[in-house]
Amino acid sequence: MKAALRRRRQGGALLFGGLASIVGFLAFVEFTSGVLQGYYAPLLTDIARHLGVNDADVNWLEGSQLMLSALVVPMLSKLGDQVGHRKVLIWSTAVTLAASIALVVAPVFWVFLVAWAFQGFYVVWLPLEIALIYVRTAAREDAAAAAEGPGPAALTRRAAAVLVGALEVGAIAGALTAGALVDTMDVQAVLAVPAVVVGLCLVAIIPGVEETPGASLANFRRRDFDTAGLFWITVALVLIMGSLFVLRGAGLAPDRPGFWLSVLMLVAGALALVRFVRVEREHPDPLIDIRMFTDPALWPVFATAGLFGVSVLGAQAPLSTFARTDPEIYGYGLGTTGFQTSLIIGTYLIAMVAGAGLLPVASRWTSPRLALLFATLCVAVGFGLFLPFHDQIGQVVANMVVVGLGSGALVASLPAAAAAAAPREQTGVATGLTNSVKTVGGAVASCIFGLALATTAAAGIPGPEALPEIAVSADVGTAGSFSGYLTVWIVCSATAFAAAVLLLFVPKKAFQ
Repeated sequence: MKAALRRRRQGGALLFGGLASIVGFLAFVEFTSGVLQGYYAPLLTDIARHLGVNDADVNWLEGSQLMLSALVVPMLSKLGDQVGHRKVLIWSTAVTLAASIALVVAPVFWVFLVAWAFQGFYVVWLPLEIALIYVRTAAREDAAAAAEGPGPAALTRRAAAVLVGALEVGAIAGALTAGALVDTMDVQAVLAVPAVVVGLCLVAIIPGVEETPGASLANFRRRDFDTAGLFWITVALVLIMGSLFVLRGAGLAPDRPGFWLSVLMLVAGALALVRFVRVEREHPDPLIDIRMFTDPALWPVFATAGLFGVSVLGAQAPLSTFARTDPEIYGYGLGTTGFQTSLIIGTYLIAMVAGAGLLPVASRWTSPRLALLFATLCVAVGFGLFLPFHDQIGQVVANMVVVGLGSGALVASLPAAAAAAAPREQTGVATGLTNSVKTVGGAVASCIFGLALATTAAAGIPGPEALPEIAVSADVGTAGSFSGYLTVWIVCSATAFAAAVLLLFVPKKAFQ
């Protein structure tokens, strides 16, 4: 008993003593990441009006950033292992800062779209931080800690809990702050706040975070970085995303030239993806280990993560724009203010935190597999409830609480399930691929949802002459179609049900 207490004290002293400073600085980095993730959601309708585009177009913001994230995470994570995690953390933060500033001054939508995509470099912060902490704890020469204290993995888990907690706090704070500001300030002034926070983050990293022991730029020259794999996956994703963007402008009519251009781009993207798979199979140190996708223990986890990404990442923009849509003009929506929208989003985020915390309890009461199945069904049922219940704020909040409870449990458990199902020497790779597949699922869903919302965006919307008693604003004709929102809810519910089925094929060892 005394030995266990002594080990616990030593572990606490190591984490909050020798590593306290670096974990504190990295917690601020994750707080900033949370702000970026939560801040913009209540603003999407205001951003659309500011740039003169329809609500459906803001889905392209989500899709472009998520797709770039899918490239950034494996590339910069591998680069961090070679040249130093602190260096890559600074580089990625500098890119995020430049993109955040560009969002404030972007004059047109396509410039805003490019800047928004590059702001997604922040997604690599958490993987770099976890790797940096693990390497530093493993390299410590504290003999007492090595003999009796917890090992690097245990210390890294404790530090990761602090970082994730800071991220969640930042997301909630960001959403509430943006909602409060947008109702009283100009949109450009509101958009400047994240740039200030990211600037402070960069200032904190430079003096506060030490480099990974043994890291050097020379390491990159001594290793064979998978540039061919990076090239082909970039080409594939750009062509696939571009085909959807062209299709959004051309519509689904085969008699329009843009339709066949989008089909040609999609085919070219598929061929580039095939080439990428071949390159990765032949490379000794591939950017993405393709063989893991054929592992019978891992492919159900990856497929579940991709389907889950459809709802947890792809449905964020439609939720915000639906809440802001004025029902007196369009006949649907909630007509919420920016702050009211932020409260809905904040409630959803709190439900996600609660879902992640309740998962271990539910696993002990039933079993890990049943608990995860229940969480997936919560997502499916929650989005299904939108079909009959979407007319009042209370209904939408209730639906999002159900979705949030399930989503939080899945966010917390899927990486662990992948790590447990993978061979011991590939646990880190499996965890990273789970996140990448989820991101790609969300990116594709965002683009498809954008098409669905834009297909009949103006259909059935009364014009000014039909609204003599309503002060018609510039919002008329800019909302997404109601049939598009129905499509979003149906797809999110259906993919969550499909994910529940796939969980039945996940091997038992993934839940141990």
